[in-house]
Amino acid sequence: MKIDPGVAAYCEGVLPDLKERFAKIDEIAEYNQLKVIKAMQDNRVNADCFHYASGYGYDDVGRDTLEKVYASLFKTEDALVRPLIACGTHALSTALFGNLRPGDELLSPVGKPYDTLASVIGIKEAKGSLAEYGISYRQVDLKADGSFDYEGIKAAITKKTKLVTIQRSKGYQTRPTLSVARIGELIAFIKGIREDVICMVDNCYGEFVEKTEPSEVGADMVVGSLIKNPGGGLAPIGGYICGRADCVENAAYRLTTPGLGKEVGASLDVMRSFYQGLFFAPTVVASALKGAIFAANIYEKLGFSVVPNGSEERYDIIQAVTLENKERVIAFCRGIQAAAPVDAYVTPEPWPMPGYDCDVIMAAGAFIQGSSIELSADGPIKEPYNVYFQGGLTWAHSKLGIISSLDHLVKAGLVTL
Repeated sequence: MKIDPGVAAYCEGVLPDLKERFAKIDEIAEYNQLKVIKAMQDNRVNADCFHYASGYGYDDVGRDTLEKVYASLFKTEDALVRPLIACGTHALSTALFGNLRPGDELLSPVGKPYDTLASVIGIKEAKGSLAEYGISYRQVDLKADGSFDYEGIKAAITKKTKLVTIQRSKGYQTRPTLSVARIGELIAFIKGIREDVICMVDNCYGEFVEKTEPSEVGADMVVGSLIKNPGGGLAPIGGYICGRADCVENAAYRLTTPGLGKEVGASLDVMRSFYQGLFFAPTVVASALKGAIFAANIYEKLGFSVVPNGSEERYDIIQAVTLENKERVIAFCRGIQAAAPVDAYVTPEPWPMPGYDCDVIMAAGAFIQGSSIELSADGPIKEPYNVYFQGGLTWAHSKLGIISSLDHLVKAGLVTL
């Protein structure tokens, strides 16, 4: 693979200290694997679920059964799992537009949401945003230490507050990712003030990292993308919304049309990929977690700031590394691209990607375009020059990607071992 022997030896040197942590990750993966199998067995998944469905999609057995599987897995009343959902941002937008009405207010008690939601909410001016429909927005930032500003949250909840959105993962920030336990504490606090407020969790990058999901600690909706964790690298498109039956129904009316909702929307020929991807998801997530921990330990030992650090508990698959300048971010991403099985010969360049306020560089030689459960890295080209690494369908590939990233930095003279 043309890796510098010194780089390979340095990286291999951190592995002995990670054996215990990797064993714990495997134990969680085994637990979640059994959860997935039981949900499939309880809902009588069979070969008919994989058949092609077209047109309106009436009586699409595979689609309807999969939604029962997701509801069982996430312990919710209902679920909407569709290839019609284009991405995670679309899933979140569908849930928000379906459950908010003019005059309502949306609250984020964990600071600014991920960049692509800014246009959905109307923080960034965009046609068709919630703001255009008379839905207001308020946010309460986390405290400097990453804790919740409970006083600020209490003051922000008014009679207009209809829905609270809680982003589990850090996005393009260096704040701590929220554990399921912390999310549960926040939801309990909010419900103690207004029990009728809908609590929605953006679950992207967090599925199967722990043994429980936010829907088990009070979330009314959990929302995510199938080309991230739960698709297991096989789902070619899609997203999910699991939660209270009325919330899911409202989202379904937004996704399709009022009066039809979940009854329409054919699964075409993706059901086998959706089922099999979900089956593989717990072990794929475990591989990605090992890669994130490996990356943190390698770059932390070189003196770079990493979030989470090399010893912290993990609540999502994303590893942030502060590389301090543009050149390092670009070299890191080019190293990730060079380790890919697809498009390894391509050279990533920063570009003005839609939905972001600066140039962004993305590296992803993936089987599914944009699939961030596959080996990938990206980062905004602005201070403090963080790069965000995630994914890896296998531990061996995730490991290679990190070694390759460091190899590119060393060979460019940007890092010294």
